[in-house]
Amino acid sequence: MKVTVLGSGGWGTALSNLLSENGHSVTLWSYTRQESEMLQKTRENPLLKGVSLHPNIAYTSDFTSLASADLIVMATPSFAVRKTAEAIVPHLAEGTPIVSVTKGVEAGTDLRMTQIIAEVTHHPVAALSGPSHAEEVGRGIPTGCVAAAEDANLAELVQDAFMSPRFRVYTSSDIVGVELGAALKNVVALCAGVLDGMGCGDNTKALMMTRGLAEMARLGIALGGRRETFAGLTGVGDLIVTCTSMHSRNRRAGILIGQGKTPEEAMKEVGAVVEGYYAAKSARELAQKAKVSMPLVQEAYAVLYEGRAPTVALENLMQRDRCREIEYGDWEK
Repeated sequence: MKVTVLGSGGWGTALSNLLSENGHSVTLWSYTRQESEMLQKTRENPLLKGVSLHPNIAYTSDFTSLASADLIVMATPSFAVRKTAEAIVPHLAEGTPIVSVTKGVEAGTDLRMTQIIAEVTHHPVAALSGPSHAEEVGRGIPTGCVAAAEDANLAELVQDAFMSPRFRVYTSSDIVGVELGAALKNVVALCAGVLDGMGCGDNTKALMMTRGLAEMARLGIALGGRRETFAGLTGVGDLIVTCTSMHSRNRRAGILIGQGKTPEEAMKEVGAVVEGYYAAKSARELAQKAKVSMPLVQEAYAVLYEGRAPTVALENLMQRDRCREIEYGDWEK
C-alpha cells in the first residue's frame, strides 16, 4: 500500500520503518521543512539514536502524498491532532482510512483521538495501541499491539498493514476501551514515577498500578468500553511497560516531581510531551461527568494542577475509607 505517516517524532519514525520493511511505499510527513530535510539527509531521527531509517522512505513537509495514499497514519502529539486533521481535509481522497497511533484525550472536549479525526475528516478511523516504546520498535525488538475499529474490515486492514515477525497485531471492536486504556495509563505511569522519585518500593508501585487499573476500567466501562479490554495489551500490557520503563516520558517526569520539582520544571527537563499531565485533567473531567470514583486520578490532578505535595497525596490515598477489593462485577470503589 501507499502509506503517509503524519508526524516524524520517534513513534511516527519507528512505524515508518516498520511499514517500509513490510513492503509498503511510505511517505513520512514532518511539521517543518527543516526537520524533513534533516531526516532525508541524515537518515536518522535524533529521538531514535542509532536507528537507520529505511532507504525507501520518502520525506515531505506538505500534504501532496495524501491524495494517492491507501492508508494514513496519524502520529502527531495529542494536542496537534485536531489542527493536523483540519489541515489535511482538502488533500484527502474520498474514503481513505486513517489510523490513529496517538494516545491521549483532547483538552477541553475530552474527546478521544479517533473521535476528533472522524469529526473533522468524516473518514473511517481506527486506533492502533499497545505496549510499544518507539525506542524498542525502532530497533526491531518484538512487541504486540491492538488494531481497534467498529468496522471489523478496517481493523483487519490495519492489522495486515502493520503485522510482522516483530510486531504482532490483534484486532478489537472495542475502540472506546482501547483508546481510553492508552490515554489513562499515562496518568498512572506518571504516578508510578512520582512514587519512584519519593523513594517508595516495589510494593507501593504494585499497589498503585493495580488500583490505577481498577480506575481505568471503571471509567472505561462507564463510557462504553468493555472490561476485558483493560485486561489486555492496551490495558495491563501498556500499563506495565509505561510504569516500569525509563523510556516512558510520563514515568521520568513523575520521578522528577517525586524528587521535589514542580510539574512545569519536570516537563521542561524531560524535554518532550508528557501526555499524562494533560490526560490527568481530562480523566478528572470525564470521571466527574460520568460520576465515577477515581481517587488516584483526583490526587494526581491535585499534585499536577493545585500544588499538592506528593507526600500528602499518598497519605490521602492510604487513609481513604475502608472498602472491598474488586470482585466480579464490583467496580464501585
